[in-house]
Amino acid sequence: MAEKTVPVATEKQPVTTREDIRESERYLAPPVDIYETPEGLVVVADMPGVEKDSLVVHVEDNILTLEGKVCHASPGQPVWSEYELVNFYRRFELTDEVDQDKIKAEYKHGVLTIHLPKVEQAKPRKISVNVA
Repeated sequence: MAEKTVPVATEKQPVTTREDIRESERYLAPPVDIYETPEGLVVVADMPGVEKDSLVVHVEDNILTLEGKVCHASPGQPVWSEYELVNFYRRFELTDEVDQDKIKAEYKHGVLTIHLPKVEQAKPRKISVNVA
C-alpha cells in the first residue's frame, strides 16, 4: 500500500503593493516515516513545538491532512533572532485499502503517530490447505 504526498494548492493573486508579497503564514512539511505492518500503515511525523490544542489531523475525500501551529514559548520580545519557528502542514492521499473510520492518532513529545488500519479484505491472511 503506497502513499503519496499531495501538493498544497496555492492561488496566484496579482501583487498590488510591496506588503502583498509577504506571506502571512509559512508552513514546513514535517519529516515523516511510514511503516507498513500486517494491520496497516503507521505514519510517524516530527512536529516539535506544537501543542496538542494546535494540532489538527483530519481525513476528507481520501486526503489525510496534518497541521500544527507552533507555540512560541519564549518570554518577552526578542532583541535578536536568527531563526523563526514555522508551522507544519502536510497532506497524503490515502488508498481504498485504509479503513478511514478506524484511524487513530497519538501525540507525545513532539512526535505524532498515526495508525491507518487496513480494511478487512486487504489484510493478509493464512489459508489452510486440506490434505485428502
